[in-house]
Amino acid sequence: MSRVGLVLGGGGITGAAYQLAALMTIELATGWHANDAEVVVGTSAGATVAASVRSGRLDLDTLVRAGETRVDVAARIGQTVFRKGGHRNVAKWIRHGVARSIRSPGLTFALGTPAPYDAGAIGEWVCDQVGDDAAFSWPDRPTAIVAYDIADRVRTAFGTVGAPDVSLFDAVSASCAIPLVFNPHVIKGRRYVDGGVMSGTHADLVLGSDPPLDFLLIIPPMAESERRQGAHLYEGIFDRVGVKALNEEISRIRAAWPDIEILVLRPPSGALSAMRPNPMNAAAAVPTFIRTLAGLRHRLARPDIWPMLERHLGTAVGLSEQLGRPA
Repeated sequence: MSRVGLVLGGGGITGAAYQLAALMTIELATGWHANDAEVVVGTSAGATVAASVRSGRLDLDTLVRAGETRVDVAARIGQTVFRKGGHRNVAKWIRHGVARSIRSPGLTFALGTPAPYDAGAIGEWVCDQVGDDAAFSWPDRPTAIVAYDIADRVRTAFGTVGAPDVSLFDAVSASCAIPLVFNPHVIKGRRYVDGGVMSGTHADLVLGSDPPLDFLLIIPPMAESERRQGAHLYEGIFDRVGVKALNEEISRIRAAWPDIEILVLRPPSGALSAMRPNPMNAAAAVPTFIRTLAGLRHRLARPDIWPMLERHLGTAVGLSEQLGRPA
């Protein structure tokens, strides 16, 4: 049996919807459960999906509840995630952001800026999805949730050696604290923001796995190698930064593990058009999910992808034929 790693990158509400649909499609095609991964790395939106995976809650209810319409889903997500956080952290921002940036200019000034929303609301979303017992503990299997420590200006991979002991609630809240949108999340007196400020994927964290992995599945919502038709300028900027970081991480992994096979699974064009230009648009979550289910099957059937999945994940009975083959 292959040793498989799973990396879930950042990408907002629509990125999480894409990852949920992608993992469900892979499970239908191969019979492989994402929770069987030897190690899971989650950043920002990917952290919320990682929490669902490691809690055994990767199912349709993660996104859509019984009887809900598309409008209902958007309203529930928006009301839960975008909880007003006020500007009560102005004093901390002046002390840790403004003062430090004067002494040493850099990202610290922007990262600590008071924002309108409370990242703890995302932690509460996790509680609602996986239950309090799972949310206020840590998975038994290797899991890394990545945030950025504002004071030390370093990434913190919760769940790894040397990182503070925290719950999924706090780790996900910190990992999803997008600067200027959510206030920094405070854990034991330290302020954290979205791990995506350094990299959208942090795939190199899988190198902590021993023995080495045979196969690495990376699902990055914001690391497109080709420009989307009609894309806004900032989309290209974020994608280029994401691709550069991911390529560097993959190079480090291949240098350490020359025999590993790596699949970077980017969104199909139809899903991408639903995911952009605003990845935090709750109304786009269901369309992204549906378009991913519809379009990803063709991507998985490609001759450069399907044999790899068969080797490492297996094949669900009868679904190999259903997937078909591209012309």
